[in-house]
Amino acid sequence: MRTMGNMKKSITADSDFAAWAAARSQKTNRSLAGARLAIPEPQKHAEIKSQAQQWGMTVEDATMTDEHNEEFLCDGTQSIDSITDMRKASGLEAMEYAEQHMPVLRDTMDSLTTRVDFSGIRIAVCLILEPKTAILLRKLKAAGAIVGVYCGPDSTDPRVAEQLRREGITVESSRDWTAEQAHEAALHLLDEIQPDIIIDDGASFARLASLERPELTANLIGVAEETTSGVRAFQQMQEAGALTYPVVAVNDSVLKTGFDNAHGTGETCVTTMQRILGEHAFDGKNVTVIGYGPVGQGFARRIRALGAEVTICDIDPVASLKAVFDGFAAQDIDEALPCADMVVSATGVRHTVTLEHMRAMHEGAALAVIGGIANEIALDEVSDFTPQVNRDTVQLNVPDGPTLTLIADGDGVNYTVGGGNPIEIMDLSFAVQASAVAYLLEHRGTLDHTLIRLDAATDQRIAASALKARGYRASHAVEDNGYNWRLTRFAENDRENADR
Repeated sequence: MRTMGNMKKSITADSDFAAWAAARSQKTNRSLAGARLAIPEPQKHAEIKSQAQQWGMTVEDATMTDEHNEEFLCDGTQSIDSITDMRKASGLEAMEYAEQHMPVLRDTMDSLTTRVDFSGIRIAVCLILEPKTAILLRKLKAAGAIVGVYCGPDSTDPRVAEQLRREGITVESSRDWTAEQAHEAALHLLDEIQPDIIIDDGASFARLASLERPELTANLIGVAEETTSGVRAFQQMQEAGALTYPVVAVNDSVLKTGFDNAHGTGETCVTTMQRILGEHAFDGKNVTVIGYGPVGQGFARRIRALGAEVTICDIDPVASLKAVFDGFAAQDIDEALPCADMVVSATGVRHTVTLEHMRAMHEGAALAVIGGIANEIALDEVSDFTPQVNRDTVQLNVPDGPTLTLIADGDGVNYTVGGGNPIEIMDLSFAVQASAVAYLLEHRGTLDHTLIRLDAATDQRIAASALKARGYRASHAVEDNGYNWRLTRFAENDRENADR
């Protein structure tokens, strides 16, 4: 009998998978993707097994697993309502809970600090401020770095901000800021920290420094960038000759994009929208997903598991073809929108959904952004729309068009009105972030002012740690796999040639 540790989750045969997944994800912010799911006699319960596997879970027979290490139990002895809701915990409790489930970051930092000295390094961080981010900040501070964090009003968890202040970390963060106050606070953190390294989201902080504090960028060791949109911005700066410091594209790590985007954002945007619209909001609905990158892929596969009819719109024929081979319809946006009950933008590109697109949608359709940048939906062209912080839905009156249900004011759903990406997913991303900071320190003064990608060995080390935490491991190769160009299927003396 194998021990599954606290990655195993249990569900009864007559459970409602949609309701269970939404409750588990939203209340605990734990990742369902990559976890084991125990079902009593799964061969008899094909629907739940199929939904769980499409979601990204490994299904096992509950009667054959060890329940002594169960952390979460969703069976006849525990209702969904009894799941501990970490959203109601204190900042300290939420942070300690997150840290308990972030073994990969812990192992990575333990390894990095044996060879890299973080002492006295000044690090300015611009990331969504919630419990997982707090653990990265804690680890860097514990390693000797001087750390400060900025977060705008739409993605700040006040209980975490207050707890970090108590722990001696400089925090510039408030839900009550105006746009002008947020701008001034960002500059204040730059001035106070005088960063050697910036950990950035959307290239926001580094570009602010380049444009308004250029004297600070002259001393930058480098930047570690978290997002797709940020890497795009730095790429444009590089092409324009405006990039004056090295940038590690954390986003380009397979352990970030392939997991954070596809499984983190893809999962939590679904369950956040379930919380807002109802557990079965996707069942039988026509959903148009715009953009079939990792975020769009992760979202589409999960809403299909919950019963949605999904259409993909992507301007790249290769991405569209991939969607078709993954079992989705691929259409032009003008064809898809009038039939859509829900339109979800997953591009990270401004004005993906234009005013004319909104006019083409039918009355009462829902509209949302997953991932997201400012005005990915062209709300700046809707004159009577006023965004608010942390608003689940609003009725959007489109000029000369329908009234739509706008989710999260057109901002990224999971981090503005949800708990952000799951703990175990951010464990991977922040292990890459820590590795990027260490890389900049190890190579300080020798790097070109360009975008840099970490090597495959870094991803492999982090993946091996994540596998171990889940009770798995990668396979091994035999010493001689025959990788020799002289060995062919034609030569009679292949082995003889290879040995020369």
